[in-house]
Order: sequence, then C-alpha cells, then structure tokens
Amino acid sequence: MHSLKDIQLKCNKQFIVNFDGGELSSDGGLLMIKEFLHVLGLEKLLKNNFKTNDPASFRIHKDDENLLQMIYQIFGTYYEDNCADELRNDPILSAVLGKEALASQPTLSRFFNRMDDDTLRQFDGIMLKLRKKVYSVRMPEFVLFDIDTTLLPTYGHQEGEGFNFHYQAHGYHPLLCYDGLTGDLLRAQLRDGTDYCSKNSAGFMEPLIAEYRENYPDIRLYARGDSGFATPELYDLFEDNGVKYAIRLKINQTLLNLAQDKEEDLMKVTRTNMVDYALNYGDFYYQASSWRDPRRVVFKIEKPYNQMTYMYTFIVTNMEELEHWQVIDYYCNRGRMENFIGEGKQGFGFASVSSKSRTVNANRLQLHALVYNIFNWFRRLVLPKQMNKNLIDTVRLKLLKIAARVVHTGRYVKFKLCSSCPYKEEVYATFNNIWALAVQLR
Repeated sequence: MHSLKDIQLKCNKQFIVNFDGGELSSDGGLLMIKEFLHVLGLEKLLKNNFKTNDPASFRIHKDDENLLQMIYQIFGTYYEDNCADELRNDPILSAVLGKEALASQPTLSRFFNRMDDDTLRQFDGIMLKLRKKVYSVRMPEFVLFDIDTTLLPTYGHQEGEGFNFHYQAHGYHPLLCYDGLTGDLLRAQLRDGTDYCSKNSAGFMEPLIAEYRENYPDIRLYARGDSGFATPELYDLFEDNGVKYAIRLKINQTLLNLAQDKEEDLMKVTRTNMVDYALNYGDFYYQASSWRDPRRVVFKIEKPYNQMTYMYTFIVTNMEELEHWQVIDYYCNRGRMENFIGEGKQGFGFASVSSKSRTVNANRLQLHALVYNIFNWFRRLVLPKQMNKNLIDTVRLKLLKIAARVVHTGRYVKFKLCSSCPYKEEVYATFNNIWALAVQLR
C-alpha cells in the first residue's frame, strides 16, 4: 500500500517507511561544535566584529546570525546558501542558533551581496583574534609558511574569472598560505584566474609576517614555495624579517653550468659502475640580475631508474646551517600542502564561489577558510588522540552525522542521540576536552 505518508516495501511487507519520526536531525554532532565555538567565544566575537554596510535599520536575521548559520551549514556539508530552505526547521540547527527557524535562501543571498572590502578586512580581524586564543592554549615554537595557489572552477560570466594556462581551465586563482606543521590556513586571497602565481605574493605575505613579528616574536618563522614564487621581492621580504626559506628555481642554462662538476661526477658513477640509480648533491652562490645579493643555491641531480636522462632540482635558500641534502628534504616535504588544499576544496567547499561579484566571492572564500580553521583547531585541541588526525569527512561520519531526537520538557531541551552510535566514548571524550579547554582559556 502506498500513500503520501507511508511506503510499504516490497522486500518485506511488514516494513513501513514514513517521515513521522518527529523532531529528528541527522546532525546531532553539531552540538559539540556549538560547545567548542562557545568556549572560543565565537558568537560574541562575530557580534562585536562583523557587520555589513546594511541600510536597513532592522532585520529579523542579523548579520552575525547569518554568518554563524553559514558556519554551521558548512560543517554539515550544506555549502551553498540555497540549502537553507530545506534546513529551515531542522531541530539541531535551530537549537544551536537559538532560533525557531533559520534564515531562508533569499535572506542569505542578500546577506552575501552586502559583503564588500570592509567585510573582507573584518574576516582578517576575526581570524587574527581567534589565532591569538588558539596560540594562548598551545604556543608553537615554529611556524612554516607554505605558499601555493590552486584553481577554483567557475561556471559562467563571473567577475574576475579567467582561463588559467597552468590548470587549463576557467576559474579563480587564489593565493594560499598554510602552516605546514599544523595545517592551519593562515591567509587566503582570491585573485583573478589569469594572475600568475607570484603576482603580489610579497604584498600577500607582508601583513602575515608583520602579525607574527608583532604578536609572536619568539616563534621562529620558516617558508617554502615552488618555482612559481621564485621572485626577489619574496626573498628580500623573508631575509629582512628573519624568515628562513627554501624556494625552488626554474631550471636554466646558467644553473646547469654551475652544477656541471657534480653532473660529471654522477656520469662517472653511472657509466663506470653501471649503476641504475644514483644522485648527487651540491651548492653554489649565485646572483641573478634581479637579485640584490648573491644567494645560496642548493641542488640535486638524480638519475632515476630505467632512465637515461637526469633530473635536476635547484633551491634558493638562506638556511646556511643545513646541509644541501637537508635543504632538499625540507623543501620536498611541502607536498603535505596538497592534502591541506584538497581537504579545503573537498571537505569545506572552497570552490563555492558562485556569485557574479568578485568581491562577494572573495568574502565567500574567507568564510569557508574560517570554517576550515575552526575545524582544524577543533581536531587539534579537543578531539581524542585516536581521532585528531582524521580528515573532516571521517569526523563527520563518526561524530557529526549522528541521528538525534529533540525532546522539550518543562525545564530542558534534551537531545537524545542515536543509542547505537558506535562512537559514544569519543563523543564523551570530546566534550570533556572542550570543558578542559575552557579552563585553559580563562
């Protein structure tokens, strides 16, 4: 028998499916996020530090509330504002936001369209304040600036989109700087799709370095970048601020000539001894015409298995204290950054830049970057040890996507989580860690 409410399954006629379960939600784990954000003081921070240039004197859904709603939506994988209509009466989202109903899709769209350069600066300020709180709990000894770019695909006539020849696709080409040790996204900047990697990279890094020099003078700073960031403006900036760096250079004939002695040594080994694989390291001092000073260049020459040609790696660095092979290893470890970028795009919707306005899309990227960082801090500071290296998709599966029933009593609102949840102990442990964090933040 079929009706609008009941569906009788053919595999077993005793199985009846309907949507009469009451106030249920599939996102019970967002209560842990709610508690974590409360400890961080995020709600108060947004209320005091985020406001669009809104001509309206009164709105039912305020700017900070809309922003908080989008934060929870992104945690729940509801990346786009048009998800709001389906979620308006979700009992968990309504509860964590303290509302009877969520803001609708048109309300959120108007909210995003009010964002401008001023709100971009507000996002920077919010991130700076939150970073101070996180560092007050666990101050790092080192910070490693990993600089890179990625492509955020676009599908239409969006302001600033363009064809990027490196990626062979249309989109935006943002600059990103992660902490290579923790995965924190320290800074993100949306750029036109046609912009080259190094365009304004020094200007991008300058305020970040200034922040660390002013607020955290005892933290030792390091930096890495691929050949797209081999620009003297960056070298000068790093050297003038005591940042140790290793940046790959594009191969040219001058560099090959300077490494010739080591190449000849490698050729003797591979030809005389019939070695199928071999490598050699070396370094020299070199000053390109655009450089203000001679700089150390470390190189590796490698003969791969079953290949007749050699592979060359040239790294410019100011790390005089490291051996050449150590500099090469240090640089090669930047491959972790690809994982960070992948998690941001796949797990937090970095590519949700669907507005026609470039400025609005820049604000959208900042929002998604903020959620990425909140999760990274959540993972690092309060998740149980056995889970604090899990990716967001795994954490969502195990801890956030938990079925919950909301029961209203005379005095309380009870959230009855799924009885068969296999990760009960991890949930309890996470709450306990959040409360311990609250003590540390006092």
